[in-house]
Amino acid sequence: MTTPTMPLSALGAPLMALRIFADEYRHLPAPWVTISTVSPDLLELSFYDDADGFEIWCEALRIRPEAVQHSVQRDGRTRVMQAVTNYSGGPLKLICFTTIPAPEETRSRAEVDS
Repeated sequence: MTTPTMPLSALGAPLMALRIFADEYRHLPAPWVTISTVSPDLLELSFYDDADGFEIWCEALRIRPEAVQHSVQRDGRTRVMQAVTNYSGGPLKLICFTTIPAPEETRSRAEVDS
């Protein structure tokens, strides 16, 4: 049994947002862009080790700092910031992953052991 193919028009909201961004925000740092048929209304902009880029986009989109969720993953080695807002008829998710440096004591011990 085959799954029915989703038409490109089903991705209209995130594609329109991306088109607007390419015009209005072309001077901002380029994020990793995700548009998927799994969540056809969602546009996701991801930043990897670029917290400044994430903050610049949040400011441009008028996302309040208190609307940004903070968490940690990978045994405390990755900081995650994310915010969701509506833009151009669909949800827009900004997400940022940054590496948390190992504590100085841990790094020193690892250097001695190697």
